[in-house]
Amino acid sequence: MARDTGIGDEVALVVTILKLLGNGRASVSVPSYSFPFSIEPPAKAKRGDTHPITGQITSVDDDAGKVTVKIGSLVTVDSDTVTVLKKYRPPMRRTLPRDPPT
Repeated sequence: MARDTGIGDEVALVVTILKLLGNGRASVSVPSYSFPFSIEPPAKAKRGDTHPITGQITSVDDDAGKVTVKIGSLVTVDSDTVTVLKKYRPPMRRTLPRDPPT
């Protein structure tokens, strides 16, 4: 695996707009994802533009080099195609001091 990614990390995928659809959405190409995908395009988007989409990693497969990212729906892509924006840090657990036994 090329990058140190983990579950809960916020990542970005760079997609390419294939065509603008009539219902206000755009058909996009997600790298290493072989299925159709559509998003709400940014203002003044045109065919061929690239656009980053952010999401969170929900699973990691180190053996296959794949990660599953939630960007509205679950998308499984190669780990090399994602850019880590923010690592997940679990919340710190606070413990309250105990009263001494009487």
